[in-house]
Amino acid sequence: MNVDTISDFLGEQREEAPASLQHVFIELEDLWERKLWHQLTDTLVEFFNHADSAPQRLPLYKTFILTFADKINQLKLVTLALNAATQCNDPHERLTFLSAVASKVNNPDSQDAYVYATVAVATVKLELKDLEGARKSLDSAEKMLDNFDSVETIVHAAFYRVNAQYYQANLDFASYYRNALLYLACIDLNDLTSAERRSRAYDLSIAALVSTSIYNFGELLLHPILASLMESDAWLANLLFAFNRGDLGAYDVLAGHVSKNTLLAEHKDALRQKIYLAALTETVFRRPPHDRAMSFRTIAEETKVRPDEIEHLIMKALSLGLLRGSIDQVDQIARINWVQPKVLDMKQIDNMRSRLQEWDTSVNQLGNWIESKGQDVWAA
Repeated sequence: MNVDTISDFLGEQREEAPASLQHVFIELEDLWERKLWHQLTDTLVEFFNHADSAPQRLPLYKTFILTFADKINQLKLVTLALNAATQCNDPHERLTFLSAVASKVNNPDSQDAYVYATVAVATVKLELKDLEGARKSLDSAEKMLDNFDSVETIVHAAFYRVNAQYYQANLDFASYYRNALLYLACIDLNDLTSAERRSRAYDLSIAALVSTSIYNFGELLLHPILASLMESDAWLANLLFAFNRGDLGAYDVLAGHVSKNTLLAEHKDALRQKIYLAALTETVFRRPPHDRAMSFRTIAEETKVRPDEIEHLIMKALSLGLLRGSIDQVDQIARINWVQPKVLDMKQIDNMRSRLQEWDTSVNQLGNWIESKGQDVWAA
């Protein structure tokens, strides 16, 4: 496209733009004529991020940006394309558009941009319910990511975000939980709206509770995003903390809220089993290491689980790796020598402090006894 055509196009776009943005087109033309590609790219990114630029993003990308696409940072080119794609009429048009973008940046020296675009393609495939196609795109992106020595954070963030969406659509709660937390680790929470933060925190909490393989919520409990639940869904945050400390009493109080969420309601029996396991591990954790041989009766009293279910509960905890030890079925005694570490609340920390004080006292007593019994030996 010749210079006059570009100038005419930018002039037309300037006339159609809101008055507050018309000066940008004069700057774009100046930078384009001077071939200041870096500054031109940054100006375009800033313009595209402006809400009022929406109607002009696609025309600018197709008619203007593509004329110098090979001269600018390819990752920023994809960023501009993603903003332009929001103006496509429907998902099918958006898929065609983004697939073309991915093909354009699929070069040996711009594989990070290709991954970024491929993940965007997977997003649209998920929107179209093409889960198999989305998985293929994500697997391709993941394979390339694993081979990178380093890559921009936005690429990793995009991958983890869409990967989490895929697993959420497949009801794979554990995989969703891991990928959603990895996504949050790649971004600044302030970049999310308050509604997005609440939604993330809510979905993560539900996934942690209903997953059959997540029994330690420590990373979520310590994450600042959990504070987003306190205004409208404080019961859910409190439910997580109840599970973390194995508090059956708190669970029974909060159980009435379970029906508010379809997934929680469907997993009601599994949640009860999960809180029993949490109560069992907390019972073991509270005891000093030398006092972890417990009768089934003691466990039943402390966990409120029916006596005839205790053995199965302990076996479940052992098989899940929450505990290590053995069971004496004849004497009905469980001998536990290890319990899975977890995040502690203030009450649990205070219990640990008391145990450390008891240990310190017993060490001092042992030292005093040795000193009193071995006076002649020490003197020699």
